[in-house]
Amino acid sequence: MDAPGTTRREVLIGALAGGLVATFGAAPARATPDEMRAAIRKVVGTAQVRKGRIDLDVPPLVENGNTVSLVITVDSPMTATDYVKSIHVFNEKNPQPNVIGIRLGPRAGKAKIATRFRLADTQMITAIAEMSDGSFWSASAELIVTMAACVEGL
Repeated sequence: MDAPGTTRREVLIGALAGGLVATFGAAPARATPDEMRAAIRKVVGTAQVRKGRIDLDVPPLVENGNTVSLVITVDSPMTATDYVKSIHVFNEKNPQPNVIGIRLGPRAGKAKIATRFRLADTQMITAIAEMSDGSFWSASAELIVTMAACVEGL
C-alpha cells in the first residue's frame, strides 16, 4: 500500500527509476574462460581434444567487434567413411560462450565454413571439429578488439 500523501505520479516515477537502474546499472553479462571450457565439455564429453587439422582465418586485430570475419577449414577428405561431422566455435568473454555449431556430412564436399560474428572484447576463440571416427580436433586464436560489441547494458 502507498504511503499517505504519495501520488500516482510519484509511484510511476519511482518504478521508472528502478527499471532504469536495473537496466543500465547492472554489469554486462559475460562468459568466462571457465564457462567456455564447460561449454566445450558439453560438446566433447570426456573425449580428448587434440590440436591440429583446423585452420582459422581470422584477423588478429579487429577494429570493430560488431562484425568479425571468420573462416574455418578442417583437413578432411570428406569421403563416406572419413568426414567432418560438426564444427563448433567458442569464446571467452561474449555474453554466451557458444558462437556457432554446424553439422556437416560427407556430401558437403569440403569442410570449410565462413561466417561473421560479434566479439565483446579482446579474447581467445576456439574452434573444435568432430570427425566421423569420433575424434575431436581444435585450433585457437587470440583476437584483439579495439571497439567492443555484444556488451549488454550499454
